[in-house]
Amino acid sequence: MMQPELIVAGLIQGLILGVVALGVMIPFKIVNFPDLTAEGAYPLGGALSASLLVAGCSPLLATIIASLLAGFLGIGTALVHLRCKINTLLAGIILSTMIYSINLRLMGKPNIALFDSITLFSNINHSSLYQFIFLLLLNIVIISLLYQFLNSEKGLRLRAVGFNSVFAQRQGVNLTRYVLLGLFLGNVLNGLAGSLMVQIQQYADIGMGVGIVIHALAALMIGEAIIGAQTLARQVSAPFIGALIYQQIQGIAMSLGLVPSDLKLMTGIIVLLAISFKYKKANLGLTS
Repeated sequence: MMQPELIVAGLIQGLILGVVALGVMIPFKIVNFPDLTAEGAYPLGGALSASLLVAGCSPLLATIIASLLAGFLGIGTALVHLRCKINTLLAGIILSTMIYSINLRLMGKPNIALFDSITLFSNINHSSLYQFIFLLLLNIVIISLLYQFLNSEKGLRLRAVGFNSVFAQRQGVNLTRYVLLGLFLGNVLNGLAGSLMVQIQQYADIGMGVGIVIHALAALMIGEAIIGAQTLARQVSAPFIGALIYQQIQGIAMSLGLVPSDLKLMTGIIVLLAISFKYKKANLGLTS
């Protein structure tokens, strides 16, 4: 049986993963741009915000700056693909590899402790309940704003680019502008999640974020397998729901005796099962 503290920790981790899953969903599902920049944007958000906090910067300002710069990393990936004609996945890998050195420069050392620094969570005494409430409200706000944006004129153009880029271009939509916008928005969320994680942990590590894309995709696929993605409301809610469930699955696995090093294997299995379930469900729908 899972211990209560493990459940609460899983919920908090799930709420942060939910932000990453949304950030991964935008390029993958909305823009149709398979992107691995989250592997660099997430640690960039953590490294930059930690460095700013240690320097005495306001937690809110540090979080905003870190998130925006992570978004510009996404723009860099899009430009590498569009201008240099490099595959989207390879472009993301190249930028994420390059940002590792920059993160190390920003931090000055492989890890930074924030125990003596003021963070977004300092005023709530690092209570797990208040952290959960804060992150839950943040997720609700992000999902609501994203839903409203995707229903706006610019949002509809962004969705058109991902759905049928040829048709969108014939309708006068600037493909480059909207691909850049999609990658920027997605990686702003990835950077935000990285910043929130280091402030909750009070610790930043240069290796944070390794494998974060596969965790986000697992959460996204679990969410879509449960509630589907037939409507926009379901599509933007699936990452949030999937992330919460995914983290609880990991908590159950650890309570059953799995060690942290086994979780990546389990994550890969979850992704494979989710993909298999999705295609099996689609085939049954086509044959019925």
